[in-house]
Amino acid sequence: MNLIKIGTRASQLALWQAHYVANNLRRIHSGIQVELVEITSQGDKTLDVPLSAVGGKGLFLKELEEALLDDSIDLAVHSMKDVTVTLPDGLHIPIICKRDDPRDAFVSNRYASLKEMPEGAVVGSCSLRRRSILRHHYPHLRVENLRGNVNTRLKRLDDGDYDAIILACAGLKRLDMAERIRTPLDTDVFLPAVGQGAVGIECRINDARVNQLIAPLSHDKTARCVAAERIVNEALDGGCHVPIAAFATIDKNQLALRALVGDPDGGQLLTARGVAEIDKANDLARNVAEQLLEKGAGDILRDVYATA
Repeated sequence: MNLIKIGTRASQLALWQAHYVANNLRRIHSGIQVELVEITSQGDKTLDVPLSAVGGKGLFLKELEEALLDDSIDLAVHSMKDVTVTLPDGLHIPIICKRDDPRDAFVSNRYASLKEMPEGAVVGSCSLRRRSILRHHYPHLRVENLRGNVNTRLKRLDDGDYDAIILACAGLKRLDMAERIRTPLDTDVFLPAVGQGAVGIECRINDARVNQLIAPLSHDKTARCVAAERIVNEALDGGCHVPIAAFATIDKNQLALRALVGDPDGGQLLTARGVAEIDKANDLARNVAEQLLEKGAGDILRDVYATA
């Protein structure tokens, strides 16, 4: 029987991503049977403290990767911005699907934009990157942690706990909530997280059948961009404990890459950028990371990890 078991978290957004992959597999391969296996991650269980304090985004992957390694599932579907720099031995992410809107979204019931918000207004986000950028560019606002799935965060906003929240445009659009986006935030200021808007498929390296079945889902340009972004993150020894952003785009045969490192209080935002031919993207990514280190990113990283 040509059965594929897809492991997924049980959140609405994770299920959308899993169904997206499942439907594409059914479209491409006649007669294939796809089963979704819902798995609750430690990250879904621990919602009352910041991710950086309990092990970071890797908490969303561990149980799924354990299920891959014990053959309970055949593949796992991830939001690439949640994927750690290193993967367990025997696993890889051979497929990155076409990227959706990579921007952050300003969501508010009271204000049309961040610029309209008065002194002391409260903005919620669980992302250290977003909070660092907010504190740097909008120091008059109160920036507070906000965990939970998209619906939970929107309910907190609607209940009046926050004046505005920052979410990902892609997530809201995938859940048919695009009307909640008051303003998409310019990537020139809110540089996206590594892999934001892209869906990746993780599987066992030695599982030839699965690797062959998922191969048509790959989107080359997205894969090259996300690979460059992840090299920046790796070169900086990046993780969930420090605000890091990297965002690549491709125009013809040129890959443009921008990256950012900030401190949690927003006092410093270091930026770097570069452009190179696509086949030199890996070297470009390492160069951009080196630019950040030369500007003092290493000091910020050491300070943040020392207090994490």
